Amino acid sequence: MRSRTPLPTRQPGQLLPFTEAAALFAALCIFARSAVLVLAALLAAPIPAVQTVIALGQQAAQAQQAASVQADPAPESAPEAAASSVPQTVQALTGSIEDYLVPLLGEDARPADAGSILEKNYPQGSGEKYIPCGAGSIKNNTRQTAADIAAEIANPLPFAIEPNSPDPQVLVMHTHATEDYRLSAGLWFSPGDGARSTDRSINMCAVGRVVADTLNAAGINTLHDETLNDYPSYTGSYANSRAVVQQYLAQYPSIKVVLDVHRDAIESESGSRYAPVCTVEGRQAAQVMIICGCDNGTTVQLPNWRQNLRFAAAWERSMEGMYPGFTRPVLFSYRFYNQDLTTGSLLIEIGGHGNNLNEALYAGQLAAKGLAAALLGGSGA
Repeated sequence: MRSRTPLPTRQPGQLLPFTEAAALFAALCIFARSAVLVLAALLAAPIPAVQTVIALGQQAAQAQQAASVQADPAPESAPEAAASSVPQTVQALTGSIEDYLVPLLGEDARPADAGSILEKNYPQGSGEKYIPCGAGSIKNNTRQTAADIAAEIANPLPFAIEPNSPDPQVLVMHTHATEDYRLSAGLWFSPGDGARSTDRSINMCAVGRVVADTLNAAGINTLHDETLNDYPSYTGSYANSRAVVQQYLAQYPSIKVVLDVHRDAIESESGSRYAPVCTVEGRQAAQVMIICGCDNGTTVQLPNWRQNLRFAAAWERSMEGMYPGFTRPVLFSYRFYNQDLTTGSLLIEIGGHGNNLNEALYAGQLAAKGLAAALLGGSGA
């Protein structure tokens, strides 16, 4: 062992020699400078908002799952193993949708037994089951009369968004977060593709991120929760997401709108997948469909369904007015979907499992622009 020279001892009250005092003073200066630099770095570091939001949702979902007395089996087409890391904070982008788009597989990757994709544009409805809603329409699958619905949707929104507020106004979340889209540029999908993934860069979280970023860029303070409420078990997803939303509403009572962002799944009898599509400003986008629940007096208890319906109509008018052909008719039926939690709770289907991811990302941006116009009083009718 190497010996060390012992430090000089000093009696109480004895002054240090000049050289030792100078050395001590220099050391103290270095320590103080380091402390200042560390403090400055901490103050300048951005707060990882998305990480905090994800953690909040995961805590609520885990609490809900822990309270369950039944262990549900995994769905038949279970997603792959959970992602190893949570995405870092995503800064709101105000530029082109190109900032979000991903490379898609070309024809050279197409397997011999690939499934086929059928593109289809779903028009607005007409007839006794459909109520006009600006350039859009509402499909009435309830016992409410067309006259009653038409009168209700003529009323203003039941809430007011505060532009540029420091307090959250909107929550974007996903009951079925692992739903995803095809990654092929051509009209095909790989056999065995269960259309689900825990990878947040390609599932519903990727679309929700575009929605939240677009709303934030428009001056609407929006939170995005990326909890995988349907993983590892698909059963119980709505109980999990309900706990998540309730925790957000308790922590942020300023939230007025809760958007549950999903995608549809439409297939032909032969197993081909339909892709609801439209063209907006020269680019193909997935069509979207709002779903609004109604109280049936027994099994579906939605005392504020009229307020949610007003919100659905305002959003539909805005989107279809701004982007003709972009929306499918609003589905108004006896569905619950946790829409009792606020008077601004809606579910929106962004395309289907036949759409590719880029079509869905673009649709998410368009839907958010239409929503911002509706919430901020912009014209979309």
